This record gives sequence, C-alpha cells and structure tokens, in this order.
Amino acid sequence: MNLLQQQARNRRRTWMVMIVFVAFLFLLGYGFDLLYLGVPFPLVGLLALGVGTGSAFAGLVRGDRAVLASSGAVPIDQALAAAAGPDARLKLTQVENVVEEMAIAAGLPKPDVYVIADPDPNAFATGRDPAHASIAVTEGLVDALSREELQGVVAHEMSHVRNYDIRLMTVVAALVGAVVLLSDWASRGLWWGGGRRSGSRNRGGGSLGIVLFVVWIVGIILAPLVGQMLAMLVSRQREYLADASGAELTRNPLALASALQKVESAAEPTRSIKRGTANLCIADPLGRRVGLREGAVANLFASHPPMEKRIAALRAMAYQKA
Repeated sequence: MNLLQQQARNRRRTWMVMIVFVAFLFLLGYGFDLLYLGVPFPLVGLLALGVGTGSAFAGLVRGDRAVLASSGAVPIDQALAAAAGPDARLKLTQVENVVEEMAIAAGLPKPDVYVIADPDPNAFATGRDPAHASIAVTEGLVDALSREELQGVVAHEMSHVRNYDIRLMTVVAALVGAVVLLSDWASRGLWWGGGRRSGSRNRGGGSLGIVLFVVWIVGIILAPLVGQMLAMLVSRQREYLADASGAELTRNPLALASALQKVESAAEPTRSIKRGTANLCIADPLGRRVGLREGAVANLFASHPPMEKRIAALRAMAYQKA
C-alpha cells in the first residue's frame, strides 16, 4: 500500500468513526426524550450537542494556549536566550530551521515553535487551524534525534496541522463531553424517579417498550466508556495518517521510523505533559502499558497505535513509491 492509498484509507476510517460517534450521541438523546420524557424528538440530544459545540468553540479559541501552558512550554526565542552553551543554541536553532522547512514543504504558514523542559523525547501540535498552529518539542527530543530524524518528527506534527487533526481532536473532545453530560443527566433523572414513571408507560405499551428501555439504560451506563473508546480510536487513526503524510513531506519514511524507535526506547514518561494532552503527542507521554500491546483491549483503550506497527508501516513505505 503506497502513501496516498494509506492516507485515503485512514481518512475513510476516521470519518466512519466520527459518524458512529455522532449517531451514538443522538441515539442516546432520542432514547432520553422518547423513553424518559415521552417526547418523540431528540431535544435533549440536541441540547447536549449544543453544550459540546460551545465547549469546542471555546477550546478552539483558547485551548492551544491552555495546552502549552499546562505543559510548561516556552517560545523557542525564550529557550534560545536561556540555552546553556553554543551546542544547545545550535540544536534549538536547528529545530526552528526544520519547522520552517517542513512548513514550506507542506505549503503552510510557519507554526509557532515551543520547547518543553523535559528529558523524555516527545512532541505535539496544537491550534485551531494552520494559521494559528503551534508545534512543541521536548528538550529530550532535541537532544536525542539527528537532523533527519527531527525532520521526520516535525513533518509528522506538520501533517497533523495540514490534515486539521488539531481541530478534529478538539471536536472529538467536545463530543465526549456531550456524551458524558447526557449520561449524567439521564442518571440523575433515573435517581430521582422519573425513569420509573417512563418505565411504567413503556410497560403499558408492551414488551418491546420494556426491551428498548433496558437497552437505553445499559447504553446510558456505558456511554462515558464508549465515548472514550471512540475518541481513542479516532486518535489512533490520525497517528497512522500523520505518519504517512509526514513520510510524504520528507520522502524519507525511514528517518521517522528511526525517530520513533528512539522515542519508544525512552524509559521514562513525559512528566510535563498532562493526561488531557496525551492524545496530541507523537507517542503516549504517560507510558501506559496498554499502548504496547495489540488486540481488542489495546484497540479500545490505547490513545496511540503500537509503535512496532507504526515503524513496520513506515519501513514498508520506503520500498513503495506514491
């Protein structure tokens, strides 16, 4: 499978997951209105989605500043001024040069560059669109990688910007919030007894109403978990796509494969990067063991694909032309 074919496949998979995500949210809302309130229109689902949309808008406007601040990221100019010695300044200057090169290759404005004082190698991109994007790298990444490997990582992050992944993950976070909000509303309503009244009406309507009510209750209980699993699935698909798109920019997939090997071999988690930012990073900064495995559990709960699979895919690309 060549670069363009892999990109197309990952885009299709991501849109399929997003459609399932929205459908799941509206089904929960419709069940709430139909079985709980007795209204045959998804009023509550629309309200929950509206709250989620408002959260997404706020995140798009100011979310990148919050992400950078929570990670302790500083502008690269400030990092250069505080650099200890000419070697450190040379490496930071190289980072800025590589970001500018990859921005030109991608046909995008040059993102703001930030540095995180953390010894673990990692990087992420954030922002609402290519004109308002930032790329942050850890000091550990700058120290560990060669120029070609650094170029591969920056190309990966630039691909997240070009593919609007930075916006997509904000929307996904809003949808997860809407699902959790709807689940909380329904749980509170059941606790106060409204669900028993609705259940009585459905029992009067026959066994089908009882079955639908039970299925909806189970869905409400599992909704936060299902929402989180769908968010993780979107995150993993975007990582595969960014690997393929980054290799397209550099035409050197082996450099990114080598960089990922070095990132994977680092023993410590990226302590400066918080849990809420984990899905933005090129590798899971929390060092969760589930991300090292394959299979059903890892597919549901890991925010990143197994590094071995990503490296294998990149190595395969080195022998196939787009």
